[in-house]
Amino acid sequence: MDEKVAQRFTGRVSLETGLGVSLGDTRVRLLEAIERLGSINQAARAVPLSYKAAWDAIDTLNNLAPQPLVVRATGGRQGGGTRLTDYGRKIVALYRALEEEYQAALDRVAGRLDQDGPADIQNFRHLLHRLAMKTSARNQFSGVISGLRDGRVDYEVRLALDPGTEIVAVITRASAEHLGLAIGQEVFAFVKSSSVLISTDQGLKLTARNQLWGTVVALHEGSVNDEVTVELPGGRSVTAVVTRGSREALELDLGQPACAVFKSSSVILATYS
Repeated sequence: MDEKVAQRFTGRVSLETGLGVSLGDTRVRLLEAIERLGSINQAARAVPLSYKAAWDAIDTLNNLAPQPLVVRATGGRQGGGTRLTDYGRKIVALYRALEEEYQAALDRVAGRLDQDGPADIQNFRHLLHRLAMKTSARNQFSGVISGLRDGRVDYEVRLALDPGTEIVAVITRASAEHLGLAIGQEVFAFVKSSSVLISTDQGLKLTARNQLWGTVVALHEGSVNDEVTVELPGGRSVTAVVTRGSREALELDLGQPACAVFKSSSVILATYS
């Protein structure tokens, strides 16, 4: 005799920016491991993640959060001591509390859907997959619009990432109207790592609107190109992909002051729908 087996959703909380997951189970486990072990390298092995993926995750979290979740003390290529900030610990605790409520809600939803048969549950799962969205841009920021200038054909948008950091984007007038941009509005900014240049010459004059000075905190070598991450004073970071020859010519090393440079036209903006 066939029995109807109740189906159950199991899931993890994913706190999203509106354009993709910014905080999910893997990143929370990484944060918990950092708090427990005091090292990104050891935390990455515990999750497990590659060392580079762990660095990338921390950069994204610090860039998108109102204040840094993780602080790092550079100590060689494998990194130095690392810890969560008070804000980071609060975010982890909030996530775990939400996760419990989320699972309870899923159990209630699955119970109702199961009354109409397994097919409805499968259709619902397919819908959730279609709604997921990710971006390939290495540099992701959130901030508040601090300035708008109408240039008739295009718009200059000034975005405050934190009290000491501002970036500028230039987008078409049609795009600005479509996004409904306004002063004080929260928006997201994306910049591909290939669009970022690195400079170490403080006397160099450039036409690029965005020139963000900070400290080199990560160098990842590739077969042809290298990845360079510059941490800004407010805790956010910018990553650039440069040729091996360029990095060697600049003699880039960990702890060295450097400037991440990118044109305003290289910044892509997005808002909540």
